[in-house]
Amino acid sequence: MYNYYLVPLYILFVLFLPLESQTATLAEFSFSDPNQAKAFRELSEQFRCLVCQNESIAASQAGLARDLRRQIYEMMQAGKTKRQIIEFLVARYGDFVLYNPPLKPATYFLWYGPFLLVIIAVFLGIQILRTQQGARHGELSSEEQAQLAAILNDPYSLDSKSNSDSKLSLNAKSRNIPS
Repeated sequence: MYNYYLVPLYILFVLFLPLESQTATLAEFSFSDPNQAKAFRELSEQFRCLVCQNESIAASQAGLARDLRRQIYEMMQAGKTKRQIIEFLVARYGDFVLYNPPLKPATYFLWYGPFLLVIIAVFLGIQILRTQQGARHGELSSEEQAQLAAILNDPYSLDSKSNSDSKLSLNAKSRNIPS
Protein backbone atom coordinates (compact mmCIF):
# COMPACT_ATOMS: atom_id res chain seq x y z
CA MET A 1 0.00 0.00 0.00
CA TYR A 2 1.31 3.44 -0.98
CA ASN A 3 1.36 6.10 1.74
CA TYR A 4 0.39 9.43 0.16
CA TYR A 5 1.03 11.35 3.36
CA LEU A 6 4.76 10.54 3.07
CA VAL A 7 5.15 12.31 -0.29
CA PRO A 8 5.57 15.80 1.26
CA LEU A 9 8.22 14.39 3.61
CA TYR A 10 10.12 12.90 0.69
CA ILE A 11 9.97 16.22 -1.17
CA LEU A 12 11.24 18.14 1.87
CA PHE A 13 14.05 15.63 2.35
CA VAL A 14 15.17 15.99 -1.26
CA LEU A 15 14.96 19.79 -1.13
CA PHE A 16 16.96 20.20 2.07
CA LEU A 17 19.56 17.54 1.32
CA PRO A 18 21.79 19.93 -0.68
CA LEU A 19 21.75 22.48 2.16
CA GLU A 20 23.34 19.98 4.49
CA SER A 21 26.11 19.21 2.04
CA GLN A 22 26.79 22.92 1.39
CA THR A 23 27.29 23.67 5.05
CA ALA A 24 29.72 20.78 5.28
CA THR A 25 31.96 22.05 2.47
CA LEU A 26 33.92 24.46 4.68
CA ALA A 27 33.45 22.56 7.92
CA GLU A 28 35.64 19.70 6.72
CA PHE A 29 38.72 21.90 7.14
CA SER A 30 40.03 22.56 10.62
CA PHE A 31 42.20 25.47 11.66
CA SER A 32 43.99 26.13 14.91
CA ASP A 33 43.57 29.89 14.52
CA PRO A 34 40.07 31.42 14.09
CA ASN A 35 41.57 34.22 11.96
CA GLN A 36 42.96 31.64 9.57
CA ALA A 37 39.52 29.97 9.34
CA LYS A 38 37.97 33.36 8.59
CA ALA A 39 40.57 34.06 5.91
CA PHE A 40 39.89 30.63 4.37
CA ARG A 41 36.14 31.36 4.27
CA GLU A 42 36.76 34.77 2.68
CA LEU A 43 39.09 33.31 0.06
CA SER A 44 36.66 30.51 -0.76
CA GLU A 45 33.88 33.06 -1.31
CA GLN A 46 36.15 35.21 -3.47
CA PHE A 47 36.74 32.59 -6.17
CA ARG A 48 34.26 31.45 -8.80
CA CYS A 49 33.67 27.76 -9.41
CA LEU A 50 34.92 27.21 -12.95
CA VAL A 51 32.47 24.34 -13.45
CA CYS A 52 29.31 25.95 -12.07
CA GLN A 53 30.31 29.54 -13.00
CA ASN A 54 27.53 31.06 -10.91
CA GLU A 55 28.58 30.14 -7.40
CA SER A 56 31.69 30.38 -5.31
CA ILE A 57 33.97 27.47 -4.63
CA ALA A 58 32.75 27.66 -1.01
CA ALA A 59 29.21 26.69 -2.04
CA SER A 60 29.96 24.46 -5.02
CA GLN A 61 29.95 20.69 -4.84
CA ALA A 62 31.84 20.24 -8.11
CA GLY A 63 35.01 18.20 -8.01
CA LEU A 64 37.15 21.10 -9.18
CA ALA A 65 35.75 23.33 -6.42
CA ARG A 66 36.62 20.68 -3.82
CA ASP A 67 40.14 20.46 -5.23
CA LEU A 68 40.53 24.25 -5.15
CA ARG A 69 39.32 24.40 -1.53
CA ARG A 70 41.78 21.69 -0.59
CA GLN A 71 44.55 23.50 -2.46
CA ILE A 72 43.77 26.79 -0.70
CA TYR A 73 43.72 24.97 2.63
CA GLU A 74 47.12 23.36 1.96
CA MET A 75 48.66 26.67 0.87
CA MET A 76 47.33 28.37 3.99
CA GLN A 77 48.74 25.59 6.15
CA ALA A 78 52.08 26.06 4.37
CA GLY A 79 52.06 29.72 5.45
CA LYS A 80 51.16 31.39 2.14
CA THR A 81 49.47 34.79 2.35
CA LYS A 82 46.10 35.67 0.83
CA ARG A 83 47.85 37.69 -1.87
CA GLN A 84 50.10 34.76 -2.82
CA ILE A 85 47.14 32.38 -3.01
CA ILE A 86 45.14 34.81 -5.17
CA GLU A 87 48.12 35.36 -7.49
CA PHE A 88 48.67 31.61 -7.81
CA LEU A 89 45.03 30.89 -8.74
CA VAL A 90 44.80 33.84 -11.15
CA ALA A 91 48.05 32.77 -12.82
CA ARG A 92 46.69 29.25 -13.20
CA TYR A 93 43.04 29.96 -14.17
CA GLY A 94 42.99 33.60 -15.29
CA ASP A 95 40.96 36.57 -14.06
CA PHE A 96 37.73 34.66 -14.68
CA VAL A 97 38.28 32.72 -11.44
CA LEU A 98 37.75 35.95 -9.48
CA TYR A 99 34.23 37.16 -8.77
CA ASN A 100 35.52 40.75 -8.94
CA PRO A 101 38.14 40.80 -11.69
CA PRO A 102 40.61 43.70 -11.64
CA LEU A 103 40.06 46.72 -13.88
CA LYS A 104 42.58 46.42 -16.69
CA PRO A 105 42.40 46.51 -20.50
CA ALA A 106 41.70 42.79 -20.76
CA THR A 107 38.64 43.11 -18.49
CA TYR A 108 37.20 46.40 -19.76
CA PHE A 109 34.41 44.57 -21.56
CA LEU A 110 33.44 42.76 -18.34
CA TRP A 111 33.21 46.05 -16.47
CA TYR A 112 31.84 48.40 -19.13
CA GLY A 113 30.07 45.97 -21.48
CA PRO A 114 26.70 46.00 -19.68
CA PHE A 115 26.62 49.82 -19.69
CA LEU A 116 27.52 49.88 -23.37
CA LEU A 117 24.72 47.42 -24.18
CA VAL A 118 22.19 49.52 -22.25
CA ILE A 119 23.27 52.67 -24.12
CA ILE A 120 22.94 50.88 -27.47
CA ALA A 121 19.50 49.53 -26.52
CA VAL A 122 18.27 53.00 -25.48
CA PHE A 123 19.61 54.54 -28.70
CA LEU A 124 17.94 51.87 -30.85
CA GLY A 125 14.69 52.24 -28.90
CA ILE A 126 14.67 55.99 -29.50
CA GLN A 127 15.37 55.48 -33.20
CA ILE A 128 12.54 52.97 -33.53
CA LEU A 129 10.11 55.27 -31.74
CA ARG A 130 11.08 58.20 -33.97
CA THR A 131 10.55 56.23 -37.17
CA GLN A 132 7.19 54.89 -35.95
CA GLN A 133 6.00 58.37 -34.99
CA GLY A 134 7.16 59.78 -38.32
CA ALA A 135 5.32 57.06 -40.22
CA ARG A 136 2.15 57.57 -38.20
CA HIS A 137 2.00 61.35 -38.50
CA GLY A 138 3.24 61.70 -42.09
CA GLU A 139 0.91 63.71 -44.32
CA LEU A 140 0.15 62.88 -47.93
CA SER A 141 0.94 65.29 -50.71
CA SER A 142 -1.93 66.61 -52.83
CA GLU A 143 -0.94 64.23 -55.65
CA GLU A 144 -0.94 61.24 -53.26
CA GLN A 145 -4.33 62.31 -51.87
CA ALA A 146 -5.76 62.46 -55.40
CA GLN A 147 -4.42 58.99 -56.20
CA LEU A 148 -5.83 57.64 -52.92
CA ALA A 149 -9.26 59.15 -53.64
CA ALA A 150 -9.24 57.63 -57.11
CA ILE A 151 -8.36 54.21 -55.73
CA LEU A 152 -11.03 54.39 -53.06
CA ASN A 153 -13.69 55.48 -55.55
CA ASP A 154 -12.79 53.03 -58.28
CA PRO A 155 -10.06 50.45 -57.72
CA TYR A 156 -9.48 50.21 -61.50
CA SER A 157 -8.94 53.93 -62.03
CA LEU A 158 -5.19 54.20 -61.54
CA ASP A 159 -4.75 55.33 -65.14
CA SER A 160 -7.05 55.05 -68.10
CA LYS A 161 -4.89 52.83 -70.32
CA SER A 162 -4.08 50.24 -67.68
CA ASN A 163 -7.69 50.52 -66.46
CA SER A 164 -9.16 49.41 -69.76
CA ASP A 165 -6.49 46.72 -70.20
CA SER A 166 -7.08 45.34 -66.70
CA LYS A 167 -10.87 45.27 -67.18
CA LEU A 168 -10.43 43.45 -70.48
CA SER A 169 -8.00 40.97 -69.04
CA LEU A 170 -10.27 40.39 -66.02
CA ASN A 171 -13.27 39.80 -68.25
CA ALA A 172 -11.23 37.51 -70.46
CA LYS A 173 -9.93 35.50 -67.48
CA SER A 174 -13.34 35.18 -65.90
CA ARG A 175 -14.81 33.83 -69.12
CA ASN A 176 -11.76 31.72 -70.02
CA ILE A 177 -11.27 33.67 -73.25
CA PRO A 178 -7.68 34.02 -74.50
CA SER A 179 -6.62 37.65 -74.58
